[in-house]
Amino acid sequence: MRWLLCRRYKVGKLQKVSHNYTLLIIPLSSPLLLGVYQDNSLVESFESKEKTSDSLLPLIDTILQRYELNRIIYTRGPGSYMAIKLSYIMLKTIELVKKIPLFGCSAFECNGNKPIKAIGNLYFIKEKETIITKKFQEKIEQVFWLPKSLDELQVDKDATPDYSLPAV
Repeated sequence: MRWLLCRRYKVGKLQKVSHNYTLLIIPLSSPLLLGVYQDNSLVESFESKEKTSDSLLPLIDTILQRYELNRIIYTRGPGSYMAIKLSYIMLKTIELVKKIPLFGCSAFECNGNKPIKAIGNLYFIKEKETIITKKFQEKIEQVFWLPKSLDELQVDKDATPDYSLPAV
């Protein structure tokens, strides 16, 4: 926590410096990516090649010790259902316990609208505003990234997971 000595009006009180910190989490593939944003600009990033179930909470704990978060955003899908489910449960718990609002965003926001692995040789693709699945014969590399700024990120008030699997 940062403190600032306030000398205005000859008041000797210490006031907490307030910043707008947001945490963005991309749990859909390896590496797991987390970015801390101050006033919508990326100030620190974290990544882990471990499973989301093993690394997400320790990373969030580290971040919560360093920053006073105002909100958390995560990619709520489409993508790895297990990672989405685990992330949602952990983040919803943090929202309830720590009173940090949770929001979602589309995974396509963090991969340049490229196909996202679904199951087998099926991939999620975004056609206009609709998400469908399409078969690809060749494997498509899954690359996600933390944007430098959150200004262009379309954030959903809805944080519930976005499950989009075709009937089997």
